[in-house]
Amino acid sequence: MTSLLTRSRQEFHHSLVNDQTLCVDAKGVASNADGGQRTSRAIAAHMAEALGAATVESKLSGQTAGDQFEIAVREFLYATVGQFPMLRPGRWDVHRVGGQRAVNHVAMFEPYRHLDELARAIQATPELASVLGNSYDISPDVLVTREPEPDAVINESDDLVDDQTGRRSIIREANQDVRILHAVVSCKWTLRSDRAQNARSEALNIIRNRKGRTPHIVVVTGEPTPSRLASLALGTGDLDMVYHFALPELIDAVDACGNDEAKAMLDMLVNGQRLRDIADLALDLTV
Repeated sequence: MTSLLTRSRQEFHHSLVNDQTLCVDAKGVASNADGGQRTSRAIAAHMAEALGAATVESKLSGQTAGDQFEIAVREFLYATVGQFPMLRPGRWDVHRVGGQRAVNHVAMFEPYRHLDELARAIQATPELASVLGNSYDISPDVLVTREPEPDAVINESDDLVDDQTGRRSIIREANQDVRILHAVVSCKWTLRSDRAQNARSEALNIIRNRKGRTPHIVVVTGEPTPSRLASLALGTGDLDMVYHFALPELIDAVDACGNDEAKAMLDMLVNGQRLRDIADLALDLTV
């Protein structure tokens, strides 16, 4: 029998193939490839074949493919996050922001509720916007949240909390009933330099605007080219980790293409703990 994590990963790939997010066009170019770059085309074609992608007359628009990728990532996390109570218990949910970018969704959760008050202050005094810019405006793709816990749950095995102490911690439902932001997931079906910088800017805004522990800040991508993955994954301080939608298949594809430079770059990202598979994400969120 295969594990839940393996089955969920397979279902994730099947959904991308079935809705033609991952496909091959009439010219033999996979939908996540850069058609003008030989290495990208070769790696992506090998991966598409390994994952069973179909050939179609024309691929989806970038916006549609990106939206469907977000949905698939959300469904994968919804199926896996919360399945490891022995590692991290809790009542979990996974939200996709989608097209509702006008609302600051992060401000709906702890420790970012103060951003709601800031937005109202700016609305009342527009001059503040010229001072603060948009550093408080965060529009992620997928959010992982958990509910604060009732004292009955915390005290299940022993009397650990009471009404005298621990009165400000957000994990206690007795103190506040707003869900807690555990992870912010940015979804990038493909990567270009501008998209990499957008993810980094958003990550820095999340770090700077928190009032408490920083949530996990990660990117999930389908980009096939190691050099473009490196533009996002190299370095530390803003993103926790970059996760590939099919890392073992990517490794096989790069090996098969025989590009030594691409192989060296990918090896560095993987062995340097900057690139992991999406299946690792479900486990990493328990840390």
